[in-house]
Amino acid sequence: MRSVSSAKTVPANFDAYIAMQPRNVQAILKRIRATIRRAAPAAEEIISYRMPAFRQEGVLVYFAAFRRHIGMYPPVRDDARLQRALAPYAGEKGNLKFPLDQPMPYALIERIVKLRLKQNAAKRGARKGKLA
Repeated sequence: MRSVSSAKTVPANFDAYIAMQPRNVQAILKRIRATIRRAAPAAEEIISYRMPAFRQEGVLVYFAAFRRHIGMYPPVRDDARLQRALAPYAGEKGNLKFPLDQPMPYALIERIVKLRLKQNAAKRGARKGKLA
């Protein structure tokens, strides 16, 4: 499963990653970026593992363009309703595959990010509790 962009090319930032993709995929990636930004306005944009990622108190999500789908990582856990809604997109190890030939589930992406924000904040709170 290779990314649409060259496996050896490491983009400098989100804009470079998006520019490396086919035009039809660029529009989807820009909207995914905006969806995530809306859900997590304080999150930092980074490139990690050659993929765009958002980080706030830990990584929220990674995503990448492939020939036939957009991959999103890490797996969704601890929300049974959201997991059921994402079941049609489940890939290996619980990672998500959003087919490019189907409507992109932007509302589900937003729900994933909001869940990950809560999970990261809870981890931070648990770590602080152990230090006290």
